[in-house]
Amino acid sequence: MRVLVVDDSRVMRQIVVRALRQAGLGQLETVEAADGHAALDAVAEHAPDLVLCDWNMPGLTGIEVLASLRAGGTTTPLGFVTSEAAADVHQRATAAGAAFVVTKPFTPEALREAVEGVLQGAR
Repeated sequence: MRVLVVDDSRVMRQIVVRALRQAGLGQLETVEAADGHAALDAVAEHAPDLVLCDWNMPGLTGIEVLASLRAGGTTTPLGFVTSEAAADVHQRATAAGAAFVVTKPFTPEALREAVEGVLQGAR
């Protein structure tokens, strides 16, 4: 499984990648992007099976990344890993087609459950 991790914080990208590895999801390849524009380029270049994206980033926000992917016909599942805990943010994400929203700080188990839910839906 190839996962694109998008966050403007290098440290947070490392935390997400480590949590994915700890989750024991099997063969895992990760690609990282530091902003929304780089995320769009990485999706085109690497064809990930899943995108894990922050909500608040400079340039394109996470919701704008999701909208751009969908407008371009990309159906790759995108889940948000964000510090935004407000219910309206979660509702906007779901309405836009997000696969899930995991709120920071998170446990590896919470991330695993969200990712497994997407993988099971794809089977």
